[in-house]
Amino acid sequence: MGWSQAELASRASLSLPTVKRVEGGFGPNVSEEARLRLQQALESAGIEFLEENGAGAGVRFRKSRHSKRK
Repeated sequence: MGWSQAELASRASLSLPTVKRVEGGFGPNVSEEARLRLQQALESAGIEFLEENGAGAGVRFRKSRHSKRK
């Protein structure tokens, strides 16, 4: 997305230290509510979260509704 941690924090209405803890995987546990806010901020920008399917969970850009079909 090209966002800084500060921009992600702002878009998710979270503190910068919370975003740093999620990305770094250290410090106190991050609440499920905070994780949900991060996910919603990314989804609103076009990111799609993928469930575990045997190859692992993941993310991708959502396909455009206006993409050309071949």
